[in-house]
Amino acid sequence: MIERLIKNDLTLRRWRNFKANKATILACWVFIFLCIVSFTAEMWANSKPLYLSYNGKSYFPVFKQYHPTEFAREDIMVMDYRSLQMKDGDFIVWPVIKWDPFETNKAIESYPGAPSKDNWLGTDDRGRDVLSRLIYGFRTSMTFAILVWVLCFVVGTILGGLMGYAGGWLDLTGQRITEILSTVPQFFLMIILVAIFNPAMWLLILISTLFGWISISYYIRAEFLRLRKLEFVESARAIGSGHAAIVFKQILPNAIGPILTFSPFTIAGNIAALAALDYLGFGLPPPTPSWGELLGQSEKYFSVSPWLAIYPSLALFVTLVVLNLIGEGFRDAFSPK
Repeated sequence: MIERLIKNDLTLRRWRNFKANKATILACWVFIFLCIVSFTAEMWANSKPLYLSYNGKSYFPVFKQYHPTEFAREDIMVMDYRSLQMKDGDFIVWPVIKWDPFETNKAIESYPGAPSKDNWLGTDDRGRDVLSRLIYGFRTSMTFAILVWVLCFVVGTILGGLMGYAGGWLDLTGQRITEILSTVPQFFLMIILVAIFNPAMWLLILISTLFGWISISYYIRAEFLRLRKLEFVESARAIGSGHAAIVFKQILPNAIGPILTFSPFTIAGNIAALAALDYLGFGLPPPTPSWGELLGQSEKYFSVSPWLAIYPSLALFVTLVVLNLIGEGFRDAFSPK
């Protein structure tokens, strides 16, 4: 199906090389599965039913907020569907995991709670379901990692391409500035800035983007320097093509290799960076679901609650391995050999 849609012989050869790597294809399916589960997490892990039939009426609490008065509850402001008195003919369909990532299991005597039939992977130090927070935490990590990746690669491609295509004093000046910025200890600077300002997703993304574009700009600059003197670019210039047409139609499509090759590795690095910040307490504000925050709790309770270290570490390990396998598949597919 995909091969029929590919018209370019080089792209077709790259796709076949990518497809030939069985480990990469398996990693792609695992990654797609994780994304589907996490980005539709409300369907799998929630304290609201997927469907409720009550007094002859149908309700969809996971999609719509209902006031407790609709269920003859005047004593609460937010409906607790677990306490709903079911009658004959009424029935309810729950998600696979009956906990949202912010809800405390008040039936447990002490926190963190051990794995049980109610909380399959146990609870954290506030009684919140670990599995639910892992699922939602994947979405948080991927959102951060992909936004940083997109912004860094857009900025790096623009600046690196500009330096490589223009050359001369612009390239010389740009490279000196880039070298100065590359010497800044990015991780420690991020910790300092987060400590000064209130931590938030947009702030972490902004700080990560300020320095994250540097590495990809080197590769894009090198590709533009190499391609701008080749015959097909000179031919385009000879027939009167403008700079924009040469850059976007001739050079950039042929320089896209580093962007695709390094993308999975960059996303994996961003996920690990966010987990490290959350572990140190300089990441996303609570109660945001985070793998690093669970690992931070494990340091305090490891002797009595090892699941707080095991399951987030396993989730982080699987995600990073999957992304690195995908990155290796791209690297092999785009290899000139």
